[in-house]
Amino acid sequence: MYQLYRPMTGTPIEELDTPCLILDMDALDHNMDVMAAYYTGRESKLRPHSKNHKTPALAHRQIRRGGTVGGVCAAKVSEAEVMVHGGIPSVFITSEVVAPLKIDRLCSLAAQAEILVACDDAENARNLSHAAVAGRVDLGVVIELETGLRRCGVQDIAQGLALAQTIHSLPGLTFRGIMSHQVIPALPEREDRVTEGYRMIQVVIDLKDAIVDAGIPVEIVSTGETWSYDVAGEIPGVTEIQGGSYLVMETGYSYMTDFQYCGKVLTTVISTPRPGVAVGDAGQKTISTLRALPEVEGRPGVTVESMDPDHVIFRLEEGARLSTGDQVTLIPSQQDATVSRWDRFIGVRNGKVEAVWDILARGCHS
Repeated sequence: MYQLYRPMTGTPIEELDTPCLILDMDALDHNMDVMAAYYTGRESKLRPHSKNHKTPALAHRQIRRGGTVGGVCAAKVSEAEVMVHGGIPSVFITSEVVAPLKIDRLCSLAAQAEILVACDDAENARNLSHAAVAGRVDLGVVIELETGLRRCGVQDIAQGLALAQTIHSLPGLTFRGIMSHQVIPALPEREDRVTEGYRMIQVVIDLKDAIVDAGIPVEIVSTGETWSYDVAGEIPGVTEIQGGSYLVMETGYSYMTDFQYCGKVLTTVISTPRPGVAVGDAGQKTISTLRALPEVEGRPGVTVESMDPDHVIFRLEEGARLSTGDQVTLIPSQQDATVSRWDRFIGVRNGKVEAVWDILARGCHS
C-alpha cells in the first residue's frame, strides 16, 4: 500500500526523497524572533495569518515565541476549523462568511474557541446574528474597510459607521472593531513602505474614531501586512497586525531583508540532455508560479527557464555545472499556493531532518 512520504528525524538532506517541501529551521527561528522582539512590550501585537503555513503546530510555535495576541488569522472557515481543532484558542476569519452552512459551522466553532469574523454588509450581519442566537453563541464581528486592495470591505467612513451601528444592535453578535488589508507595489524602499503604510492605515484610524465618537467601543484595529509590520506597529490606535508571509517567505518579499527565506522545494536533477540545460523532478505540481518562476538558491549561473507539471528546466550559464543526481533548492515566488500543494513540511537544520509537521489545513478552500 502507498504510504505518504515521511522521513525519519535525523535523515541527511542528501537522502531525502524529492521533490519535497522543506523548512530551513534556522530561518524559521530567525523570522519568529524578529517578530517577537519587535512586538514584545508594544501595545500592538502580531496576529499571525495561518493561511500562509496552514499548520497548527507552527501556529502554536508562533504564539509561544511571543509578541502575539495569542491567536491567529485564517482565510476560510475550513482553515479556522483546523486551527480550533488543533488547540488554537482564538481565530479571526479575515474573509466574509455568507453561505448558511458556513455560518452554522462558524457558530459551532464559536462554542469551542474565540471566533472573530469579517463583515462588510448589514444583511450578512443579520444572518450571522440569527445563526448565533439559534446556536446560543457569541460571534465577534469586525468590519472590513477597503483601503486599496480593491477586494472586500465597506467603501467609506459613513458606510462603516452605519454598519457598526447595525452590528452593535444585533443579538448574538459583539462588535469588536475594524480591519483592513493593504497592498504595495513591488520592491518598495523603506521610505515608500512608511509613506504608503501611514496613508492607507490612517483611513482605518479615522473610521475607528468615528465609531468611538458615536458611542460604540472599538477594541480591535487589525491591519498591516508583512511589508508594513514595522510601520503599522508604530501607529497609535492599531492593536494587531495580520502578518503572515514573513514566516515562510517568498521571492516577492525579497525587499523585506529583516526576514530570511524559509520554505523551499528540494528537487533532484534527473537529466542533463544537452549543454547548458538540466532537468529537475519538481514541476508546477510542487511549486506555485502564480507571481513568477522560482529562484535557485546557492548556485550562481543556474536559473529556472521554464516548468511543466512534473519538471523544472534549468538554464546554465557558461561555467555553471549540474550533474544527474545533484540536489537543487528552489525558492517560491508565492508561498500560500505552494504550501497548499503539500501534505507536510520537512524541517531541516545542519543538513539533517529535525522535525516533520503535517500541513493539516492544506486544500481547505471552503
